[in-house]
Amino acid sequence: MPKPLTDQEKRKQISVRGLAGVENVSDLKTNFNRHLHFTLVKDRNVATKRDYYFALANTVRDHLVGRWIRTQQHYYEKDPKRVYYLSLEFYMGRTLQNTMVNLALENACDEATYQLGLDMEELQDIEEDAGLGNGGLGRLAACFLDSMASLGLAAYGYGIRYEFGIFNQKIVNGWQVEEADDWLRYGNPWEKARPEYMRPVHFYGRVEHTPEGVKWVDTQVVLALPYDTPVPGYRNNVVNTMRLWSAKAPCDFNLKDFNVGGYIQAVLDRNLAENISRVLYPNDNFFEGKELRLKQEYFVVAATLQDIVRRFKSSKFGSTEVVRVDLSTLPDKVAIQLNDTHPALAIPELMRILLDTEHQTWEKAWDIVTRTCAYTNHTVLPEALERWPIDLFQNLLPRHLEIIFEINRRHLERIANLYPGDHDRLRRMSLVEEGDQKKINMAHLCIVGSHAVNGVARIHSDIIKATLFKDFYEVDPHKFQNKTNGITPRRWLVMCNPGLAEVIAERIGEDYIRDLGQLKNLLEFVDDDSLIRDIAKVKQENKLKFSAYLEEHYKVKINPNSMFDVQVKRIHEYKRQLLNCLHIITLYNRIKKEPNKNWTPRTIMIGGKAAPGYHTAKLIIRLITAVGDIVNHDEVVGDRLKVIFLENYKVTLAEKIIPASDLSEQISTAGTEASGTGNMKFMLNGALTIGTMDGANVEMAEEAGEENLFIFGMRVDDVDAMDKNGYDAMEYYNRIPELKLAMDQIAGGYFSPDQHDLFKDIVNMLLHHDRFKVFADYEAYIKCQDKVSALYKNPKEWTKMVIHNIAGCGKFSSDRTISQYAREIWGMEPSLERIPAPDDPHNLAGEYTL
Repeated sequence: MPKPLTDQEKRKQISVRGLAGVENVSDLKTNFNRHLHFTLVKDRNVATKRDYYFALANTVRDHLVGRWIRTQQHYYEKDPKRVYYLSLEFYMGRTLQNTMVNLALENACDEATYQLGLDMEELQDIEEDAGLGNGGLGRLAACFLDSMASLGLAAYGYGIRYEFGIFNQKIVNGWQVEEADDWLRYGNPWEKARPEYMRPVHFYGRVEHTPEGVKWVDTQVVLALPYDTPVPGYRNNVVNTMRLWSAKAPCDFNLKDFNVGGYIQAVLDRNLAENISRVLYPNDNFFEGKELRLKQEYFVVAATLQDIVRRFKSSKFGSTEVVRVDLSTLPDKVAIQLNDTHPALAIPELMRILLDTEHQTWEKAWDIVTRTCAYTNHTVLPEALERWPIDLFQNLLPRHLEIIFEINRRHLERIANLYPGDHDRLRRMSLVEEGDQKKINMAHLCIVGSHAVNGVARIHSDIIKATLFKDFYEVDPHKFQNKTNGITPRRWLVMCNPGLAEVIAERIGEDYIRDLGQLKNLLEFVDDDSLIRDIAKVKQENKLKFSAYLEEHYKVKINPNSMFDVQVKRIHEYKRQLLNCLHIITLYNRIKKEPNKNWTPRTIMIGGKAAPGYHTAKLIIRLITAVGDIVNHDEVVGDRLKVIFLENYKVTLAEKIIPASDLSEQISTAGTEASGTGNMKFMLNGALTIGTMDGANVEMAEEAGEENLFIFGMRVDDVDAMDKNGYDAMEYYNRIPELKLAMDQIAGGYFSPDQHDLFKDIVNMLLHHDRFKVFADYEAYIKCQDKVSALYKNPKEWTKMVIHNIAGCGKFSSDRTISQYAREIWGMEPSLERIPAPDDPHNLAGEYTL
């Protein structure tokens, strides 16, 4: 019997991670020791793992810097159109391994650290996640940056360098407890401060209309200090930039206060300015109208637009002397993409610059703004749509309120001409919502001020045209587009599931990593026993590895041969973790009733964070943990059913759990999930989907064949009909015995014996005011889960279905998404060409601007 391969030998076999010669390994070791020395660790015997991590990170970063500078030189030489992706969230996760994958350094680094007596996986685990996002929107932004670099687009991500990212979640006595995510406490080797590009941002003050023009005066100034992070493309030597702004108080104190002894208070007041970039708001799909949040939104926009105009003026092909002074050509060289409404203030801010600083006419300025800006909508949930009170605007941004009012006046004048006498339409389409408190509707501002508006899955784009933005679509149908979301295959396959990436490469070659559409070539092998065997083997290895992780970190032993049934995402009523919970209870009751039946063993894992102020979501977590406590300690059930709540779900945990999953739960109420990207990650990594026809699930079913997904439940039309006719939860409760039993157990304290009424709020919500109609889909969901259990008992047929799913993933690469944005919105052309590496002989223009 052949000796099993060690992890080291396995990794060296994997070609998709990059091959490197011995000389590269030697150089890496030399640089590693040099960087270790620079950390003032003279004796390797006293170095900590963190010292080793920083030495490795700095060694890898050395390979980025030359490419980073060369990329900016290349852009200066070519003077391409640049795209600016504005987002309040960038959920990046860890950087080290992703950088090694994209630079083809992983095997060389692995070998170098091995020769130095170190374990690379241990060093990677030292790195903090850059958790500057809440969930899908922020992670999408991170995938988009990877694709923009991999497609050779001159692209920049702009956001905020939050000192504290998304909170760390602890589960204490079954409840979520939040802890601050102090991700920068040990420093960040991947960023570079750029104080030379610091910019002032103004707040408050008043507006003066003078013969010389409009002036915004008596403002409070906060300085925006940029930190740059390199974003490498996949093996094309392109390294783009993510620039995140940090708020700094200006140095000048009020001398009068100082003279009367107010020095200490003056220094302490600096914190008020610097709080702007202190913490990420932890709300996902929920709008919270706080002044600090509006400050954050304007802060990132004001600093970014100054940077964009500066770079536009100083980037001129063939000359470092002449600068562009006429901003009328801005849309030819600049595209601004607004990631949801959070950066919507880019529209009035660019108008302010053009009107008050550049002295353009209103008509000319508006033409420039609308041709430059484009808007991506991410949600149809009314509670998630931003509506800012006018009083807050008047106080914080008085000039911008004037500009928004004028935008609205001209907009309504146009609508009134198109629809004479239709006052209700004017009310519906106004940027200013009337009521007890007048508010600015930021989505309406984005639509009016952009040349393109897109949803993020076909069904979502259809819904916003038919309902949310119906009036706007009727007026400007040419503006509305669809751009179905995607994920980067570099992080979400090559990096997190190298075994599967290699199995695929052995059949169809490695080019699929750049062109995921080539995965369809796997269909030629769908009946190939060796591929079926290899894919099943990789999945089992991933499950064994994750089982060991759970045992180490959760002190729970699970059956690695059980079906890993996983739902990981933000905890929200519309995502319906409660439906999953009802299935768990139903399954538990069935096993208890017939303990001798041949049940398909399941390990059901649910993970995700609840917004700290979202009572129902936190109670859902408590219910899941309570059900788990009862199920996991029931000797009759044994290891046929285990329930685990995955604490502190984040990018790095996703990279572990997704490759190990068998079943992916995507069970939102039809018409509520804009797209989802977790569904795509599971599909690419060989999990089968149980889901509703919602978001990107619809297109996944098209690509893989609906027969290769477990689709159940109401469609959007069914939900709409139920909204019209009324949803009666009690009808389902009284008609379905298993549902009634499960609800009675929750209500009666079966899962909370020490506090019988613990879940009364959940019971009351489900029975009397459930917006997301959990009971209406319960019966179909349970039947569909029975089909899942039956198929899992036939491993060969299960794996063939997995192959169909992987082969259907081509559409869901973020490379495809970004190519469509580039061609259809930004007016840019993607390229797979490599630019010369720093050590290639190539004569480029000497001066350049970052």
